[in-house]
Amino acid sequence: MNILNHTFFRKYLLSLLLPLLFCGSLSAQTVRGHVYGSRTNGGREALPMANVYWMNGNQVVQTDERGFFSIDRRTNSSRYLIATFVGYVADTLEVTDLTKELEFILQTQNELDAAVVTARQQGTLLSRSTPIRTEVITSAGLCKMACCNLAESFENSASVSVGYADAITGARQIRLLGLSGIYTQMSDENRPFLRGLMTPFGLGFVPGQWLESIQIAKGPGSVINGYEAITGQINLEYRKPTAEQPLFVNLFFANSLRTEANIASSLQLNPKWSTVLLGHFSTDPQPHDGNNDGFLDEPLTFQYNFANRWLYMDDNGLQWRFGFRALYETRDAGQGDHVHSSRSPLSSLALPLWKSHIMNKGVNIYSKLGIPLKKPGTETSAIAPNVAFMLDYTHHTLDSYFGLKDKSYNAKDNSFFANLMLQFGIKEAHRFNFGLSGHYDNIDEDLSRQFSEPNPIGPGIYVPSPLGRKEHSWGAYGEYTLHGRDRFLLVLGSRLDHNNIYGWLFTPRANVKYDFAENLIFRASGGKGYRTPNLIADNMGILSTGRYLRFDHNLDIEEAWTYGLNLTGYFKLGQGERSSISVDYFRTDFKRQVLIDQERDLGFIWFYNLDGPSYTNTFQADLMLEPIERFSILTTFRHTDARVHLAEQGMVERPLMSKYKGVLNLQYATRMNIWTFDVTAQLNGPSRLPWFADRAYSPVYPMFFAQVTRKFRNLDVYVGGENLTNYKQPHPIIDADNPFSPDFNASLVWGPLMGLKVYTGLRFTLWK
Repeated sequence: MNILNHTFFRKYLLSLLLPLLFCGSLSAQTVRGHVYGSRTNGGREALPMANVYWMNGNQVVQTDERGFFSIDRRTNSSRYLIATFVGYVADTLEVTDLTKELEFILQTQNELDAAVVTARQQGTLLSRSTPIRTEVITSAGLCKMACCNLAESFENSASVSVGYADAITGARQIRLLGLSGIYTQMSDENRPFLRGLMTPFGLGFVPGQWLESIQIAKGPGSVINGYEAITGQINLEYRKPTAEQPLFVNLFFANSLRTEANIASSLQLNPKWSTVLLGHFSTDPQPHDGNNDGFLDEPLTFQYNFANRWLYMDDNGLQWRFGFRALYETRDAGQGDHVHSSRSPLSSLALPLWKSHIMNKGVNIYSKLGIPLKKPGTETSAIAPNVAFMLDYTHHTLDSYFGLKDKSYNAKDNSFFANLMLQFGIKEAHRFNFGLSGHYDNIDEDLSRQFSEPNPIGPGIYVPSPLGRKEHSWGAYGEYTLHGRDRFLLVLGSRLDHNNIYGWLFTPRANVKYDFAENLIFRASGGKGYRTPNLIADNMGILSTGRYLRFDHNLDIEEAWTYGLNLTGYFKLGQGERSSISVDYFRTDFKRQVLIDQERDLGFIWFYNLDGPSYTNTFQADLMLEPIERFSILTTFRHTDARVHLAEQGMVERPLMSKYKGVLNLQYATRMNIWTFDVTAQLNGPSRLPWFADRAYSPVYPMFFAQVTRKFRNLDVYVGGENLTNYKQPHPIIDADNPFSPDFNASLVWGPLMGLKVYTGLRFTLWK
């Protein structure tokens, strides 16, 4: 019997062919293309996050990192498609052939046309196109406040909280999804960043005025960049070599005498070569002791930072990005010299001042090469195959002491990262990424014996010296992306790595995005992440205590699952078209975790493996309104339930984690943005304090910020204030009068350490 005549087979064949024919008819109703920006030297660059929409239509889509977009034709009868991007003149194309890929090439606005404003960039927005819930802080958002560095760039976000790690060193730490920032993967234009020894102070190493945008993705992200993302990924986009700004200068001065200067220069040498030079200098030369506890509220700092980034773009589509960065910073903290004046000469000789000195030096070198495997134009970019190869090397040294010079922590870190990736697509609905990647970390640490118990009572409980490790992990990954009917997006990925210390590590991840309607988007994500703890660098605040350190044997790698749901709706309100509401829930469950416990024994700080549950539940709602033209309202609220099983206590709230945070930001701009007014209010909820503190919970406290900006032809002048109510955490240091006693502890910080700050500055931009 001929199998083709078999009834069952014919039905089966029809069930396969009909969906394919149906999808083919739907794809014919989709318009695809690219948005590029022109350069004065004749070249062009892809414009990510550009807006594309039909004339007289409501649907707006955004381009991806390659400038690619796809938009549904069925929801609008217009034949005219519009593309816009801040700093470029909007362009309109007539769509006559739905199967042909479009190309927008936007022209830059020159200064003669500066009075014509084509678009006003939102400070913060929720990406429509990404499969992961992604909050974008744009360059406009980075200008809402001074944003001296990365640590000060999240004041308008409830997703990310930033606080001091301790009351001595001035180190800042972020929290995302109710956990420390060490569980968030930081990346520099999709390269791993702020790892190892850069962890404690790295947020202060990124000048805010170097950045073009910050992308905050919640939950497990792509497996392409490794297995370390547990709570999310924060990606930094820097000023581009192709920007039409040969000179940008930012000067900043505050009443605390903090002084800062930033400079950037983007130069297009010819149609193929371009470069950007980035320079930074900052200093805090004036000691401050606002609470009169004898210790400086913030360290005296001196930092200079330099980076040079290059871009080569060939006519055949090849792109090569490479560059380097150098850093030098010193921090001097501890008791001020004025403490001697309150002591007798005898006591001054008996008790020296408690001092701290920290020096960071580092260099980073990177190379990113993208090679198309087919001639441009022969296939749409959605399916055109290409190969990308990335190399990254970082050398960083950290030398420090705490209290006395012989109580020191000195370390060196040499890290190497490599990633080889193949991308291709099939019929535009299916896209694949396959690759090999890995990292090598050689961390040499030396922690002086003064941090360990002189007479340990058992083996393995004192601090080993030197610390450090040689760790390498190499693996393969694959990621599949399905675009279905322009409303459904599925990303499935997994990777398998072999770690020389912890063995085989399997990392599965999935992300789903579905558009219920044009302006109603649902997302779901889930996946696993791993992280090797840096025992001292991750917890530098514990060195500013009078306790000894104890390490259990065989501390493990950290492993956790994170799941999340998000629903985002976009709507019109008044004259504005940028209003949105977003609600999300995320949960992180640790299977393995290294705990740093200050509550187990008052004489020690214990490092041990988790033996029980550890989880966080985070709920957040975001509302963005534009009720009238040029007036925007951003309000967000986050509630966190974070719990962990501690030895001797059982299940407790995670200490020093705020239960909730609310943010309200108001911005109004006059016509043509001549004047811009920004006001931000924060409400910071209570956090559980360790049982030996003077209270069970920290108080609820508000924070207020304001800034006024005046725009001139090439110049922005701004004046602002932070912590306008002058609120400070009372007594942030326990037993500050006896810094060499076992009870001394500067690591329990839950609020601001510095009071009111007033600042002024200017931003000068020279356009081509």
